Amino acid sequence: MSVKSNVGKRLAPRITSLAPDLTTSFVREALNRAILGAGPLPAAAKAADKQLAEQKGDVGKAVHEVIENHVRYAGAQGFVTNIGGLVTAALTIPTNITGLALIQCRMVAGIAHLRGYDLQDPRVRNAILTCILGEDSVNSLVKKKKLPAPPMALATAPAHDPDLDRIISAEVASELITKVAGKRLAMTVGRRVPVVGGVVGAGADGYATWRIGRYADRELLPRSTR
Repeated sequence: MSVKSNVGKRLAPRITSLAPDLTTSFVREALNRAILGAGPLPAAAKAADKQLAEQKGDVGKAVHEVIENHVRYAGAQGFVTNIGGLVTAALTIPTNITGLALIQCRMVAGIAHLRGYDLQDPRVRNAILTCILGEDSVNSLVKKKKLPAPPMALATAPAHDPDLDRIISAEVASELITKVAGKRLAMTVGRRVPVVGGVVGAGADGYATWRIGRYADRELLPRSTR
């Protein structure tokens, strides 16, 4: 695999010790706060409805705006949490993971809401978290039978499978550590220049969020609200 992936895997145990709350319960709490609202960020559905109103009821355009807004949020928090370079990497990685999890969960929840999904439905919540894994990871997990299906099928399953809650949350936590924290630190180590590290972090987080948003846009097809 790539150097970045290998670095992420080697650093995962250490980063977990630095962020002891990065567990399945942490992932669920990030999703819950994303849906209900956290700090200056209003609830996902409320923000999505505002975009829908601004786009005069055009759901497609509203989804696009939700994605673009959250790409900007991700880029901003990525820059702030990486600006210190190597010296502060150990301290900022847990914060970066927390911020990115919240932003990406909120984005996908907003898309799901605009497409007619009930954000209180546990099946929909599992689908939101599965989108956070990204298309490549989801396809791999489905192929390995670690996940039964991609997000759309999970959201519309006949019944909720409680066992999936733990499995999906664990996969998301692992993904955040190895693919976000590991790659970020690898890029920062490679450059050893604080400001450049911040720029790279902003770009990486923004691009990752854009890809997840596009995946959710394709995957979460419209549902009837009646």
